[in-house]
Amino acid sequence: MSFALSLNTGTTPTLNLREAVQLSAEAGLTHIGPWRHLISDVGGAAEAAKIITDGGLKASTLCRGGFLTANSKQGQAAALEANREAIREAGIIGADELIMVVGGLPAAAHVLGGEGERSDKNIASARERVARTLDDLVPYALEHGVRLVLEALHPMYVADRAVLSTLGQALDLATPYPTAAVGVVVDTFHVFWDPQLQQQIQRAGLENRLASYQICDFNLPLANDALKSRGMMGDGYVDFETISRWVSKAGYRGPVEVEIFNEQINSQPPAQTLATMAERYTELVLPHLNEAAGIVPADVAL
Repeated sequence: MSFALSLNTGTTPTLNLREAVQLSAEAGLTHIGPWRHLISDVGGAAEAAKIITDGGLKASTLCRGGFLTANSKQGQAAALEANREAIREAGIIGADELIMVVGGLPAAAHVLGGEGERSDKNIASARERVARTLDDLVPYALEHGVRLVLEALHPMYVADRAVLSTLGQALDLATPYPTAAVGVVVDTFHVFWDPQLQQQIQRAGLENRLASYQICDFNLPLANDALKSRGMMGDGYVDFETISRWVSKAGYRGPVEVEIFNEQINSQPPAQTLATMAERYTELVLPHLNEAAGIVPADVAL
């Protein structure tokens, strides 16, 4: 089924995995994108896989791997092992795609509770370490049938979360590796502003690296915690019609995840969130994906 709506569980942080699967199924969804802590909470990937399968769902992605920019040997070794574990988990739960937030500057690692040399603000070196770690991870990902999906984050997160800020940067980093091993995600919140977005989405399609489409809106004013400035589709400033058409024309036909970090949405009844996101998706996103793909409405279901 093309363009199946998927719940990224970051949108419903009050739910455990069983609850998220149950509510998603009750809402008519066929896919879910779990975050890794939910897998740990149920005792591991094997049990998580059973919960997802027994609930009639399929994992669209696993969130998340990454944070590859540590500048110490100990930090680099820890990142490598953590990502190998994430690859194994993705394979076990049946997620073909592991979302990779590559990490920020060592100087800002403490902001997210990590450790790093606070004087190290060398962004070029940080990006080089990401590439070197991918060299080590790619064979392991191929062995487990999992694709590492590089996520470009909005530039306001470049210091603490991701030294990749554009889809073009992510594609450049992916280029040396097999398409089965490394892809990219288009997340509307992070890339809607990019003047090269149309060309880079087209490039991702031509290079067969368009691995995931994640949607939410960009709200103003920004929240005190900028991470929580995501909004429900239609409440902010993202042009979903145009971006969805570009993604569809580039050949993407996979699940579409709704990923929202927003205090009000995250704390409201999850069933309300699921109902609203399905309504907004059907109204604001799906028609443009379908039209660009030449899919008639009679062929469509969530």
